[in-house]
Amino acid sequence: MGARRLVAVLVTALLAGCAPATATIDEATVPVSARRAPEGSYAVGVRTLTLDPRSARPLPVTIWFPASADEVAPGRFPVVVYSHGLGSRPDLHADLTTRWAAAGFVVAAPAYPHTRQGAAHFTRADVRNQPADAWRLIRHLGRLDRNREDPLAGHLDLTSVAAAGHSAGGFTTSGMFSEGHPARLRAGIVIAGGGLPGSFAGPVAPVLFVHGTADAVVPLTVGRAAYGRTPGPAAFLSLLGQDHGAYLTPGHPGFAPVLATTTDFLRWTLYGDKAAGARLPVVARTPLTRYEFRPAH
Repeated sequence: MGARRLVAVLVTALLAGCAPATATIDEATVPVSARRAPEGSYAVGVRTLTLDPRSARPLPVTIWFPASADEVAPGRFPVVVYSHGLGSRPDLHADLTTRWAAAGFVVAAPAYPHTRQGAAHFTRADVRNQPADAWRLIRHLGRLDRNREDPLAGHLDLTSVAAAGHSAGGFTTSGMFSEGHPARLRAGIVIAGGGLPGSFAGPVAPVLFVHGTADAVVPLTVGRAAYGRTPGPAAFLSLLGQDHGAYLTPGHPGFAPVLATTTDFLRWTLYGDKAAGARLPVVARTPLTRYEFRPAH
């Protein structure tokens, strides 16, 4: 992934600057949920499907879900839409997404038509079209939830949706928070990414940014600028001296704090788990990391 071309295509309209930080949670920003966050962990199931296979933009999707006895576990679970980076694919992010599913989330990861690994007509510029693909997937998940013959029927809490993604997928995530987006998009996680033009408009929602301070592909300043633009509560987890994403690999010293921070952020924003929100500054604190939290503007 070329750093200069990615930044030139995606962040022309970014505004520079960042906001003051605090390490505490503003209780007024804690979402309310009717569902209790799981206490333990689940086995994880996986399925694949292709959305609109005969359209101009077919969308293969991998879905990880909490499982019990080879079926979807009882209950309804918040949904996380996870977007891959340039030249990647959903299964390459399974080290993170399967652990979120084990924590009680259904994670749906599309393979985007023109930026995934092996795309017939690969183009970086197509990232600007990917937020619409992600919303198309959310609408399809609603249809699955209402289809009594589908295994996911009755298990998807589509009133509690988060968007997350790495690199170009982080820009895709930001682009989902555009003017007029539904309020059910309750949270965002932008990993090694930034903001697309028009991002962070409409209903405010908490956004967590994760970024290596030595990222040569998407510079830290790009993530910081997007952090400064978010109107709602925002957090920033810096991986000190780290690159574009090695910290997403189990065994890397950055993986444990990234996993703990993102999981508790999802528990806080999608389940309304105040204890998870209060833990965020603690689970994020290691010699390799720096954590900041900024209440809504």
